[in-house]
Amino acid sequence: MDYAIETAPLEKLQCDCLIVGVYQDRKLSESAKAINNSTQGLVDKIVNRGDLSGKIGETVLINAIPDSPVERILLVGLGENKPLSSKNFRKALLAAVNSLKKPQIKSTVCCLGECDVIAADWQWKTRQIIEVFNDAAYQFIQLKSNKETESRLEKLSIIAPEAELGLAQTGLEQGKAIAEGINLTKLLADLPGNICTPTYLAEQAFELSKKYDKLGVTVLEESDMEKLGMGAFLSVSRGSRQPAKLITLDYQGGEKNGRPIVLIGKGLTFDAGGISLKQAPGMDEMKYDMCGGATVLGTLLAAAQMQLPLNIIGLIPSSENMPDGDANKPGDILTSMSGKTIEVLNTDAEGRLLLCDTLTYAERYNPDVVIDMATLTGACLVALGRVPSGLLGNDDALCNALLAASETANDSLWRLPLWEEYQEQLKSNFADLANVGGKDAGTITAACFLSQFAENYHWAHLDIAGTAWRTGQTKGATGRPVPLLTQYLINRAHG
Repeated sequence: MDYAIETAPLEKLQCDCLIVGVYQDRKLSESAKAINNSTQGLVDKIVNRGDLSGKIGETVLINAIPDSPVERILLVGLGENKPLSSKNFRKALLAAVNSLKKPQIKSTVCCLGECDVIAADWQWKTRQIIEVFNDAAYQFIQLKSNKETESRLEKLSIIAPEAELGLAQTGLEQGKAIAEGINLTKLLADLPGNICTPTYLAEQAFELSKKYDKLGVTVLEESDMEKLGMGAFLSVSRGSRQPAKLITLDYQGGEKNGRPIVLIGKGLTFDAGGISLKQAPGMDEMKYDMCGGATVLGTLLAAAQMQLPLNIIGLIPSSENMPDGDANKPGDILTSMSGKTIEVLNTDAEGRLLLCDTLTYAERYNPDVVIDMATLTGACLVALGRVPSGLLGNDDALCNALLAASETANDSLWRLPLWEEYQEQLKSNFADLANVGGKDAGTITAACFLSQFAENYHWAHLDIAGTAWRTGQTKGATGRPVPLLTQYLINRAHG
């Protein structure tokens, strides 16, 4: 979709649809008043006859506008006539774009940026409009014979006042970059495991590097990892016919010798559970076990497009976890790159085996901070549902910065404790630690396991098992936590 900022008066605009807001008690927004005056009170007539009460997310599409270059007007309820919360603003935007999917609408002008939103400026509002519209317009049609999409939207213009043009333009550039990063993340995640293999992920990283001069890519093969002693990582791929890859993206936008931000994303392109085989219902969704890796690619794309003045390393440990005669067995003991030994009690707790060696590998970059993201535990879904991602870490400043970024980005996080008492659950009679800690506090003990390989730097872990994809009728990737991580990087770049 094409996005643009528009400053021309409404009466001079020509489009398939104009989006304006209406508050409760029949109060019109400024743009609604303007279009009402130029259409002989048409909006007033619709509102006064009770077709729209003004509740948040209510919509009415007016299909016939006499003597006007605007072919349709979409009225969107904004609730009480006071500043909106950020979530209600996004709710109104989502209602608007969902109302425009079916009609033959190609060009839209959105006036909702004029709404007052608590603690938000035109930069934020513009970016949110683009993110919400782009997210709702996304459809996975790559593998369908009928390529027709539900939405026909091709262009979205955002009305902004001349005085706010600078902020709106910055928001436009950020929004476009984040939207592209989300699209890439969603596309890779939605691809099936027979197409999106570890090799395919590596190829996509190389394709990305061709577009941006500051972005380099290298890939470690299994033989390279064997030389480095990555026994935990390599144990996961033993049951698969697909070779494992450790993909490194190196974005150099900051000072030459500046310490980088390292992002690590679990890239398990399919997880059958190994010998500890998963149950059949829902196993198709285990193609989403690489959403952490897809997030790294999407976030690096957004950072490169915005040309952020930062050094960022993206690491994607990628493999499959399949049952086979050579696969990991419960009771096996592995030696990690750090030298710590691990007793495998459950082969379905494989993500942490990929990540622990990658966390050790990250030390060579002398990182400023390390943030890993992974669809790691079903326990996170039980604890937090599908609203926030889980956050754990060994550094309060880093965790607080991520929480602040999540608030701005509307990409929620909730911090869980990483207390010493939980480490007791990982004790093994036969190795330095076990790869699972029992049925209690599964998300926390998984992070405790990872923490033992992140002791030498500031580290945070995002468990995105409940937020990386939707299930049921709306099954599909969400693109989270690309907005959160991109906001964190923007804050770092301009902080």
